[in-house]
Amino acid sequence: MSNVWIYRDVSWTQGGDLVGYSVEATDGSIGKIDDATNETEASYVVVDTGPWIFGKKRLIPAGAITDVNHDDKTAMVAMTKDEIKSAPDYDSSHWNDETRSQHADYYGRYSTW
Repeated sequence: MSNVWIYRDVSWTQGGDLVGYSVEATDGSIGKIDDATNETEASYVVVDTGPWIFGKKRLIPAGAITDVNHDDKTAMVAMTKDEIKSAPDYDSSHWNDETRSQHADYYGRYSTW
């Protein structure tokens, strides 16, 4: 995938918001979606990891999401817990072109999704 900021399936976000959905990495649960965007070629979710990594929030680009189950309110991502834990910190008050680029570079390593 060349653009990590695009959902693989646009139907995942039609008719509902992903906020509150559980997020499953390839090796287990990582938390719940605290915020989600549907911006054209700039979509992402913010996951509240709770106590797992000391309450840090992780931004995950839409392209990392591999499936959404609306019945179970779960989103699956194509990364391990450690890969997500190692991602750049996310702070909404400092979200700009530079931090977006840092996230794109980091998640772009895993773009074989």
